Amino acid sequence: MKQFFGNQYDFFGAPRDFKQSGVGSGVIVDPRGFVLTNNHVIKSADEIQVKLSDKRVYKGKVVGTDPRTDLAVIQINANNLPVIRLGNSDKLKVGDRVIAIGNPLGLNQTVTSGIISATGRADVGIADYEDFPQTDAPINPGNSGGALVSVNGEVIGINTAIASTSGGYQGIGFAIPSNMAKVVMESLIKHGKVIRGWLGVSIQPITPDLVKQLGMKDDKGALIADIMEGGPADKSGLKRGDVIIEFDGKMVTDVSILRNMVAGMTPGKEVIIKYFRDADIKTAKIIVEEMPAQVQQSMGTFDNQLNGVSVQNITHDIRNDFSIPQRVAGVIVSDVDESSPAAGILMQGDVIMEVDKKKISNIREYQSIVSRIPSGRSILLLIYRNGSTLYITLQK
Repeated sequence: MKQFFGNQYDFFGAPRDFKQSGVGSGVIVDPRGFVLTNNHVIKSADEIQVKLSDKRVYKGKVVGTDPRTDLAVIQINANNLPVIRLGNSDKLKVGDRVIAIGNPLGLNQTVTSGIISATGRADVGIADYEDFPQTDAPINPGNSGGALVSVNGEVIGINTAIASTSGGYQGIGFAIPSNMAKVVMESLIKHGKVIRGWLGVSIQPITPDLVKQLGMKDDKGALIADIMEGGPADKSGLKRGDVIIEFDGKMVTDVSILRNMVAGMTPGKEVIIKYFRDADIKTAKIIVEEMPAQVQQSMGTFDNQLNGVSVQNITHDIRNDFSIPQRVAGVIVSDVDESSPAAGILMQGDVIMEVDKKKISNIREYQSIVSRIPSGRSILLLIYRNGSTLYITLQK
């Protein structure tokens, strides 16, 4: 039977069951048994086993996951656990010595060393919220979820990815900063989900052309492209075209910086924002609110061809601004990530009217339909673009 049909059949002709396993790393950060790791390490796992350095093995229970930072928290029922402290990643400087600890290529408790090669790496395309320290400490497959440790013995990052043309170590590794990991972890443990701050704005980078048009001196800041009606920014008097240059006393150098600062802010806190408008710098007080569930859902984290496509409901203002006829119903594309399978096919301003011949009228319907589409399958969309409707296909 093996000769003719391969190993999937045993000698009695019955299909054999295969179990697939993966290996990653994790960090014990709490004596109650909480373990911090990457979401992609435990994603879709039917069973999780945690093996400690002293050979003890425990069954892991998922406490919560956050695909948007690629973090997850699991818990084991164990006593006398060694716990490592989370350090302050904001103090990291280029040239600081660091140690990577993990399970590369299945080799338990491997330790490598290097330096911080860069800080604040964003737009890498790994997660929605990125502020990565970069290191040349050797990191290989299996290191994901492991600790990046300072010379003081504190975790200053969770190793998450490598940049490589071969799949192996080439001196460029990225870690999720400990300060971001701490906020996400505490929210997952307390609430079972991540509670993020929200301003109610869509923001975009400032290009050299926009610097001239807006009368700015440089490209530092984040340009408000749209204001959500009734949101915190709308209530504070901010307008489309304003450029946020300072948030809660910290300089805003680009879009990623502002996105991370707002997301990590506790909802209900009042902060002062400095912004540029009409060749003048103004200030405003704004109360950060919790990001609504439908907004989080609209930001496009799916395991299919629509991953990375952000959409929003069509408001009265959006309909007027984009000249969308009343007969056109759906959700409007607000952003398409460069790494998305839909990049170059869908465009900002497109209205998605149907998904696989199912009509869409709001974000909730869009989320419900798209979330059930499996990975690897083509998707048929009906969209409205530049005054006409057309069908497009997102190929697998």
